[in-house]
Amino acid sequence: MIVKMHQAKSQLSKLVAAALAGEEVVIARGNVPVVRLTPVEPLRKKPQFGRYKGMFNVPDSFFDPLREEELVLWEGGADEEAI
Repeated sequence: MIVKMHQAKSQLSKLVAAALAGEEVVIARGNVPVVRLTPVEPLRKKPQFGRYKGMFNVPDSFFDPLREEELVLWEGGADEEAI
């Protein structure tokens, strides 16, 4: 459906309901279409901390300090071929 700007101002709630129902709603200025109303994707749920607890195991060696060569690479120093 195409509606003019003045009509859209007075019937915004109905137009939003129509867009949510899947109908294409276009707002025109005069006879020129300028805006299309479309539903917004639902927001993602907030992350659940601990969701993956017990699903994988981090070895103790993960927390060991990096070797000097790895540390240089990590910090953006020399490239791999130079080491």
